[in-house]
Amino acid sequence: MIQFTSQDHAMMRRAIKLAQGGIYTTAPNPNVGCVIVRDDQIVGEGFHFRAGEPHAEVHALRMAGESAVGATAYVTLEPCSHYGRTPPCAEGLIKAKVAKVICAMQDPNPQVAGRGIQMLRDAGIEVQVGLLEADARALNLAFIKRMETGRPFVQLKMAASLDGQTALSNGQSQWITSPQARRDVQAMRAKAGAILSTSQTVIDDNASLNVRWDELPSSIQANYAKQQLRQPTRVILDRHSKLTADLKIFSTEGKLLRVSPSCEVTPRLAIDGRIDLPTTLESLATEHNINHIWVEAGATLASSLVQQNLVDELVLYLAPKLMGSDGRGLIGALGLLTMDQVIELDIKELKQVGPDIRIIATLIYKEHEKCLQE
Repeated sequence: MIQFTSQDHAMMRRAIKLAQGGIYTTAPNPNVGCVIVRDDQIVGEGFHFRAGEPHAEVHALRMAGESAVGATAYVTLEPCSHYGRTPPCAEGLIKAKVAKVICAMQDPNPQVAGRGIQMLRDAGIEVQVGLLEADARALNLAFIKRMETGRPFVQLKMAASLDGQTALSNGQSQWITSPQARRDVQAMRAKAGAILSTSQTVIDDNASLNVRWDELPSSIQANYAKQQLRQPTRVILDRHSKLTADLKIFSTEGKLLRVSPSCEVTPRLAIDGRIDLPTTLESLATEHNINHIWVEAGATLASSLVQQNLVDELVLYLAPKLMGSDGRGLIGALGLLTMDQVIELDIKELKQVGPDIRIIATLIYKEHEKCLQE
């Protein structure tokens, strides 16, 4: 078993902190940080900011210069071994003559998948893997999900009153949550590669489904220039071609993909005639390189995604308001008949945002667990 020192832990934590600087910009690439240490001093560090630009190791090596010779490099993800839009980082570390590389985790990308580690070892560099691996995986849940399964990481966003209603009986819903919660939603949107919704939701709200700079939290505005933040791809399920050119979604910045017989993505239909959601998600991952989908839609799509075990995380904003049982419920019918079929949630985070409560939870799919046990 590898024994990592307290300094190893401190340097990898620093690398992970650096990697977080790319959470709004790197997709579809992973977030990666690198710290280079010689004689117990940091001589170089950096993180990957945007696809096509230098990787974390390159920034750190440039800063270190000749001090990289004989140094230890701490990297949150295995250095790449292939030529893409940039040269292999493993090759750069070899040329810089570092003595040791500590990786938090192996790269799940099939183009790398241990090849970078082997390249370093073949060059006589000591390599250790597994330091703070859980923290490193948390940096790139969506990238890892796409690499390992061929599907994107799906977050389902919902907002409701404390008694679970999303709108009044007449459909009025603006605004259930506070301005602070809506700013928080903008920040969550900004992390995603795509926002998924339905034509009905877009029509009902005349929604733009983009990231609005003026509504982002001040912490993001202080650390990024407006032009640095990407606009997520808007993916609209529009099987019956309901969207019309006068809607705001066509005049706002950002790529738009319509899942419609006559548009960008041709839908495959399930037996019941609805859009085949698993196939659509696979297409978005494999053909459009989308790691992370943020879903904003009504109860019908929400229940369909949940029923098909397609939601990785639920992000629920609860407002301290009561709307009564004659309102519109949070999620559609799930067809549950017994209590042992109830979908349980594993709450990962509970946070107050303004007067509202934000809950982030993973869904526990019991049928999936049963299959694993068998």
